[in-house]
Amino acid sequence: MLLLRADTFQGMFRSFDRTAFHLEVRDVYRVPEEAAPFQRFLDGEPDDLGWQRPWLELVRDVTESGRSVRRLRVVTTPHGDYTRWLLSISGFNVEAGEDIRWLPRAAAQGLPVAHDDFWLFDDRRVVFTLFDADGTGTGGAMTEDPAIVRHCVRMRTALWAAGIPHDDYVKG
Repeated sequence: MLLLRADTFQGMFRSFDRTAFHLEVRDVYRVPEEAAPFQRFLDGEPDDLGWQRPWLELVRDVTESGRSVRRLRVVTTPHGDYTRWLLSISGFNVEAGEDIRWLPRAAAQGLPVAHDDFWLFDDRRVVFTLFDADGTGTGGAMTEDPAIVRHCVRMRTALWAAGIPHDDYVKG
């Protein structure tokens, strides 16, 4: 495993060839740039999404070049505040070209759900996202170990097939 600096990790989103897949399994994340927008959501105030524009522009650029960005969120139901907030803003990710699916934990029983979030790039590189106990991101750890990559590919395939597309999940 190779520990990654933030700039190296971010560069991977511009340099992958075909596919980037993100598995999210935590119910709460403590991302500094999300703190104020999340609080606005809790206070019932509007959000201009300025904090999210760089990601949305990156997704748009990547997907318009023919590459795909997919995300599967394994979530606890009933939803907590953070998941409700993600549901309220994820449509903007979808509009930018990101394919998002949701999988309630109860529906994931018997499926190979990881305990750790990861990004899978081109089915050959895995970056595990690392967090403190409170959900604060601390970095990433990358591997190209074929056994670990194969395991993550199998996990992605099984969970993606069970996941509910964003628009259907929001309506349901």
